[in-house]
Amino acid sequence: MTGHRRGGLIWHRDFRLLWTGETISGAGTAMAAAGVPLLAVTALHASAFAVAALTAAAYLPWLVVGLPAGAWVDRLPVRPLMIICDVVAALLYASLPAAAWAGMLSTGVLLAVATAAGTANVVFATAYQVLLPSLVTAGELVEGNAKLQGGAAVAAIGGRSAAGLAAEAVGAATALLFNAASFVVSAACLLAIRTGPAARRPAERATTVRAEITQGLRLIARDPYLRPLTLYAAAGNFAYAGSTALLVVFLVRAAGFGAAATGLLLGAGSVGGILAAMITRRLARWLGTARTLLLSALAGGLFSLLIPLTAAGPRAAFYVAGSAVASGGIAAGNIIAGSFRQAYCPAALLGRITATMRLPVFGIIPFGALLAGSLATAVGTRDALWIILASYALAGTLLLTPALLSDRNLPSSPAPGAGILRVASPDAQTMVPAGESGAPGSLAN
Repeated sequence: MTGHRRGGLIWHRDFRLLWTGETISGAGTAMAAAGVPLLAVTALHASAFAVAALTAAAYLPWLVVGLPAGAWVDRLPVRPLMIICDVVAALLYASLPAAAWAGMLSTGVLLAVATAAGTANVVFATAYQVLLPSLVTAGELVEGNAKLQGGAAVAAIGGRSAAGLAAEAVGAATALLFNAASFVVSAACLLAIRTGPAARRPAERATTVRAEITQGLRLIARDPYLRPLTLYAAAGNFAYAGSTALLVVFLVRAAGFGAAATGLLLGAGSVGGILAAMITRRLARWLGTARTLLLSALAGGLFSLLIPLTAAGPRAAFYVAGSAVASGGIAAGNIIAGSFRQAYCPAALLGRITATMRLPVFGIIPFGALLAGSLATAVGTRDALWIILASYALAGTLLLTPALLSDRNLPSSPAPGAGILRVASPDAQTMVPAGESGAPGSLAN
């Protein structure tokens, strides 16, 4: 077993390819997350509302194709879908430097690319959650998710820091070529994965896409674990993503940092994600998965309130501390909740359950980003951050429900006597609980 070797899943060839590809792709995405707003602020002199609208555009596709994407992932081969999404994203981000060189770059072009890339990300992110359980055993899921979260945190540090430095060195538009190249690397790694027969997804189903979407909605609405966790993730993302949409504007215009310093600060805040990836498994064994999830949500929300105190000079430490604990809390929650859902949900349902959970979780982000932009216009960026991050801190209280407080660990199987929902598949019937127990969601999972 790979889990008994020193290094664990590092020795698992297919997981190593997935990890490598997603870490490199994550670095490019992190560069874009910082680089696109920098491009809008420095080259187009965009307003705070326009910059926030870029975040809204990237997540708007979750409202349009979020639910169908889950059914598509359950019906179609996962890796080819992910490879297609990588290629599309690479072409889209490469088009931005081309538009800048041709003198055609505008806020409208940035919004169009953000929306199209967001659509590709909806399908990719849903398929990504389904691919991991097909590569590793159930006992290796926590380790796998921890390593992937750790890689994502390292990528965020390197990508965001490099975005500011590259923007000053070669220009914000040209720097986005690194992001496009990262998606090519991700596609190449996915192509090299050797997926066994057990990981193949069924090609056809006896039910319609509409029926499969309804099944996912029913699970979430009736489940005492999954329902509050999804509500928390949606409320948390509404607030935290709104704050994220303002960070570049806040650090450049309100706090007085340059492009390079802004990139370094954005990257430094991701250190918490690396630490969370290193300690979450041990913390979960000590406190229990449910209590660790509660601690990560509540602590991350409280420490995020340090961010609006940021200013040039020694007060930059407020941003590093606040964002590090917040990102660590999100990473820890993603590790626990993602592993739980992947182990609990039958393979035939995992795509639609993931997508159904993500509809409110990610679909609400555009509204949070637009509200953040409106608040910044009305009361100023710093005051807007105070309001938004106070809401984020309060979101963690949505997890204080009897189901999540009753035990130190999240359940690993349906409760005895729970109702079941039978889902037709080509070979047999898969049974999952329809109202008594279920899998949780998390902020960025």
